[in-house]
Formats: sequence, structure tokens, C-alpha cells
Amino acid sequence: MNAPKSVIRVGRKFEQVLEGARDVFLAQGFEGASVDEIAKRAGVSKATLYSYFPDKRLLFVEVAKRECGQLADDALDLIALDLPPREMLRLAADRMVSYFNSDLAINTFRVCASEAERFPELAREFYRNGPELGRARLMTYLAGETGKGGLTIDDIEMAADQFAELCKARLFCDRILGMRARLTQAELDRIAAEAVETFMARYGPRPT
Repeated sequence: MNAPKSVIRVGRKFEQVLEGARDVFLAQGFEGASVDEIAKRAGVSKATLYSYFPDKRLLFVEVAKRECGQLADDALDLIALDLPPREMLRLAADRMVSYFNSDLAINTFRVCASEAERFPELAREFYRNGPELGRARLMTYLAGETGKGGLTIDDIEMAADQFAELCKARLFCDRILGMRARLTQAELDRIAAEAVETFMARYGPRPT
């Protein structure tokens, strides 16, 4: 396929195609997933699949965008729990670390990076409808806790970005470069715990 077109068509079997694609991408990754298998799993013809998504990369990013968007939506459920910052951030860190360790997240980054010059809209669309939503909701939470005195943050935007980067430590770069396969749950737990402790050491409430 050539550079993907930026327009996808929504129709009656759109969601059906996405569900089938999600199953195949999660099981086989981006490179291993064939259009034939995706169409078969979705119960549609290849012609129907291509009528919605003229390029496999568009389909993959749409699936990844929804997965990441769900992570952002989950943040609203966490915020509604009204937990102390340390507990709330640990729950958020656990979910973020798990996502960053997933094949879907790694493959999404690789696809967006490889297409950045020929198709910059691919990465922008994914970011706007996935990571940016999660970032905005984390910023809202941090601002609220700062207002209540649970955290002490001057630059909310910077703090939100730092928290996300802490959740990638010893994880994302190794996975992106193929230096390691998936990390163990014990390793993920340690990364999440250290992310929260480091963040709280910097932004926890100051002694009176």
C-alpha cells in the first residue's frame, strides 16, 4: 500500500471491523496481522474492510486510539473514587505502566513514528484522541488536588508530563528498541511504585 489516505468512512459494519481488527492486532501485532485475517475475524469482505479503512495503518491507529481513549476514560472513574493523592496516583500508574508495556502501545508508537514524514496526520490524530485526553484529565486531577492542598504544584502541565515519563522509566525505551520482551508483573509494580514515590517526593504537600 502507498501512503494512507486520511479519510475513513463510517458505516453499518464499522464497529464490527474495529472489533475484529482489535482481536487480530492484539494477538499478532501490526506486522503479523493480515488484512485477510482481520476481514475473516470481523465477518466482512476485504472490499467492505477497505471501504472503511483504505490502509491497514489507519485501521491499526484507530484501534490504538480507542484503546488509549479508554485508558483516558478510566481516569474519570479513578477521579470519582476521591482517594488520597498517593493512592489515586498509584492506581493511575498501574494502568499507565501496563499500557506502556503492551504490544499495542509499542506497535502504535512504531507505526506513527515510521509514518511521521509521509503521513503526519496519523500521529496527530492518535495523539489528539488518546494520549492528549489522558494528559488533560491528569492535569485536571493534579490542579484539583493542588487547590485542596493534597499536592503542591506550580506547573501543572509539567508535572503531568513528568508523571507519565516516570511511568515509562526502564520500560518504554527498551520495549521500543526491541531490547526486551514484556516486563514481568513484579517489574511493572516496582516501576509504578517508584513513579508515585518520586512524584510525591517532589510534589507532595509541604510541611507547615
